[in-house]
Amino acid sequence: MVNIRSLDPSASPLDYYGSELRRLREEAGLSQPQLGKILYCTGSLVGQIETAKKVPTRRFSEQLDAALMTGGLFSRLVGLVLKSQLPTWFQPYAEMESRAAYISTYQSQLVYGLLQTDEYARAVLSVENPGQVEEMVAARLERQRILEREHPPVLCVVLDEAALYRGIGGAEVMRNQLAHLLSFRDHPWVQVQVLPFDAGQHPGLLGSFNLLRFEDDPDILYSESYESGRMTANSQVIREVSVSYARLQASALSRETSAALIRRVMKERYGHQPGPAVA
Repeated sequence: MVNIRSLDPSASPLDYYGSELRRLREEAGLSQPQLGKILYCTGSLVGQIETAKKVPTRRFSEQLDAALMTGGLFSRLVGLVLKSQLPTWFQPYAEMESRAAYISTYQSQLVYGLLQTDEYARAVLSVENPGQVEEMVAARLERQRILEREHPPVLCVVLDEAALYRGIGGAEVMRNQLAHLLSFRDHPWVQVQVLPFDAGQHPGLLGSFNLLRFEDDPDILYSESYESGRMTANSQVIREVSVSYARLQASALSRETSAALIRRVMKERYGHQPGPAVA
């Protein structure tokens, strides 16, 4: 069935995307099923995206640009669409994160969002957002694109050892997630360290936090509570947390020893069989 619904392009990035898709499809003289055939998807999917009932993926957008010869219009729009799917309270942080030159994070429970696999992210996000999982996973993966830029931010991650043992999504999901962490072992701009259980009491006991540093703007501290996030640029707070983070890094295992621990947990807890990708 053809999906036709009046859209207000100014209502949201998703509505604007849908209205542009409909306009350019009709200009090309294509029906929804005809365009779907070109894109190797159903006409129903095209209609759902046109009517803002479904969020487009980046892959769909790139295929759409090629099919309608739009000069990359939808590949540019999809970034705005996916960012709009993030919780409203989180969007200001995501915008600052995308502009940061240096990101330092301590994670006490979970793998940091920029280093999560799609399966791991899906398992995490399904706990509180079962009806919006696919949209939020796509938005989280979109955030990760900053690591693929020509000049990516420097990312330093201190990950509590507990996150390696928390079986998010089951054994296979965890194997893939830990393998993904190992893939950053030799990355020039990403450093992953594990804070071991035997570190005892440490400055991160109050919870996870992120420090963002910029080329020309003040540093920012970000922390979360249930369904809310807090950012501050207070210089004294930044000074104190910076010292705490330096102590966390000093207490954490080295990059190489952290990789060895991750590999051991993969084998002993999740049945990992060593292979060339993570050897």
